[in-house]
Formats: sequence, C-alpha cells, structure tokens
Amino acid sequence: MDRVRAARQAVGDAELYVDANGAYDRKRALRFAEQFADLGFTWFLEPVSSDDLEGLRLLRDWGPAGMDIAAGEYGYDLHYFPRLLRSGSVDVLQIDGTRCGGATGFLDAASLAEPFGVPVSAHTAPSLHSYLCSMTSKAKNVECFFDHIRIEQMLFDGALTAKKG
Repeated sequence: MDRVRAARQAVGDAELYVDANGAYDRKRALRFAEQFADLGFTWFLEPVSSDDLEGLRLLRDWGPAGMDIAAGEYGYDLHYFPRLLRSGSVDVLQIDGTRCGGATGFLDAASLAEPFGVPVSAHTAPSLHSYLCSMTSKAKNVECFFDHIRIEQMLFDGALTAKKG
C-alpha cells in the first residue's frame, strides 16, 4: 500500500491502475481492491490467478463500484477466452497478440468479447497492439511498460511513443 499511495501522490489526479499479476488470494484481493478504490484506482488487473475464474468473478461482483476487473493476457489459444467471457469474470478482456497467435489471434479474441459487451485491452507491445486495438469496436486501452517502449524504439524504425500518458 505504501507504493500505491506514493504512486497516487506522485501523479496527482491521473487515472491509475493496479496490476497484481495474480499474486493475491481472493480475500486479500478483495481487501486491497477496497483500499485501492479509496485512493481513486479504477482498474485491477489479475487480482487473482487468471485461471481462477470463480475468484475473478467474486472480485467483479463484490469489488468496489467503478473498478474494472481485467484478465486474459495469459490466453494462448481461442479456447481460453470464451471460458473467461462466459464465466462473467472480467469487466475488460486483456489480450496479448504475442501470445495468442499474432494479429489474427488478437482480432479473433476481440471478436469473442464483442457479443458479451466486454471491451478489450492490449497487453504491452504498443507498436503491435495500438493498430490492432484500432480495428476493434470496443478497445479500452493499450498497456504500456517503459521497458517495452524503450526496446521497441531500439528494434523498430517508426515505433510508437506515448504522448500525454
């Protein structure tokens, strides 16, 4: 919580997200969700393991209002995404085209989310995912890690750079 408070203080009024990478058990994740919400955080990515569909659903149903529960970055094939969506476990489906079959796999996963009314988020690799998100009907964001952006700048001519967040 000290790091979360420090982040809030450092950035002020900007929207902030938490990525737990599946680190918490259900009760601890629920407790942290409330504390994060009190500090104005609006996103909780993988509060529990992405394989714990019941746990994700618990967080989605009982977590604080206004906080999106997101998961899906570990989906490697098109069998994973329908299970996640049918279970009602996420407010946002996060997809990683580098894991789920490239551009085609990403767009296929995004099309599965559409009938559920679930927006998609892209997991890192902004030079790949920004374009893919622009081809979906309900893209919410592209996750950007500084290291990934730095590496893309070193490897690819014309790699995208984030401006104003």
